[in-house]
Amino acid sequence: MKGHASDGRSFLSSLSRPTASVLAGAGVGLLLLGRRGRHLRATFRRDIEVIRQRDPAARNIIEIATCYSGLHALLLHRVAHHFWVRKVPVVPRIVSQISRGLTQIEIHPGATIDEGFFVDHGAGVVIGETTEIGRDVTVYQGVTLGGTGKQTGKRHPTIGDNVIIGAGAKVMGSITVGHDAKIGAGSIVVQDVPPNSTVVGNPGRPVITDGSKVGIPDIDYRHLPDPVSQAMQCLVVRMVSLENEMKEVAEHNRSLERRLKESLRPSEAQMGDSVPSLYREGDEP
Repeated sequence: MKGHASDGRSFLSSLSRPTASVLAGAGVGLLLLGRRGRHLRATFRRDIEVIRQRDPAARNIIEIATCYSGLHALLLHRVAHHFWVRKVPVVPRIVSQISRGLTQIEIHPGATIDEGFFVDHGAGVVIGETTEIGRDVTVYQGVTLGGTGKQTGKRHPTIGDNVIIGAGAKVMGSITVGHDAKIGAGSIVVQDVPPNSTVVGNPGRPVITDGSKVGIPDIDYRHLPDPVSQAMQCLVVRMVSLENEMKEVAEHNRSLERRLKESLRPSEAQMGDSVPSLYREGDEP
């Protein structure tokens, strides 16, 4: 009996992923053929073009459409979000769970995502219910756009346009990440991020503000500033400055001491030859 039961479970598990793929594909196809199909198709083409622009490994449209899990997760999310805003029960969460199983990317159907969203590699990405993402945002693997605590209402971040979020970064709470901002890999951001700034560290701190961005976003993380290294350099410079000041003060004190001793030394003319000297021969004042 145990052998038959295990065989049955193996058979069901072998069917689960293909079945989920078929259901997800059917849902996408129905939505594409619906009234909003024209807008969704245009958005889908825009998402593909974004991948061609930002990923040098993307060689052709067929490869992008079939091999990029971030694109698949985004398309399934748009289907789930379509049902979510129309308050269809259960179905949006089922679609999002299917997407999670197929792509390892979890996007709550309530999240609002604008055009040009690109999830590179994608494994481990989590996006919460009240997250709002602007246009042309790039997210790498392991990123979490999550909430803090058990509060209700708006509890997830709002991401502006042209934002880049590096691998493993965590953006937590109802905060705002300004337009054209960069969040370095592994950063933990719990406060608002100004526009045109670069944030790194734990907790995340802006290290560049009012930066300019031209064309395709710069994703070269080798040149992100290190705030800890910069702080250490400032400390070293300050220590050297203090040491130089202490040397000057010490030299000034020695000069004053010498002059004071010279002024207190009795002259032989005043004391006379009969008065013994206050200093022994060879002594320094």
